[in-house]
Amino acid sequence: VQLQASGGGLVQAGGSLRLSCAASGSIRSISLMSWYRQASGKQRELVATIVSSGSTNYGNSVKGRFTISRDNAKSTAYLQMNSLKPEDTADYYCYAVVNALPYWGQGTLVTVSS
Repeated sequence: VQLQASGGGLVQAGGSLRLSCAASGSIRSISLMSWYRQASGKQRELVATIVSSGSTNYGNSVKGRFTISRDNAKSTAYLQMNSLKPEDTADYYCYAVVNALPYWGQGTLVTVSS
């Protein structure tokens, strides 16, 4: 199983980006998909999670600005990021529990300029 993250880039403050995380391989079930981020010199933090029922959870710093969703048919999770702030600048990583095992994708860099 592999997770492929994409969609990062450079955006001005107040702008939007959408990240994608596609799972591939021999997939029987995906119980949850999450996005984490790690800014330079800081610890990795949870951004958002969506579980198989569709329930979501967000980190306090992104509530009301970011939305996580998933397309089960495509085994893909999305992170819509609106009203971006310079402090959102970080490497964003997707994480998923697939077939009851944890997997990390590679990071995708989001840079928000002021």
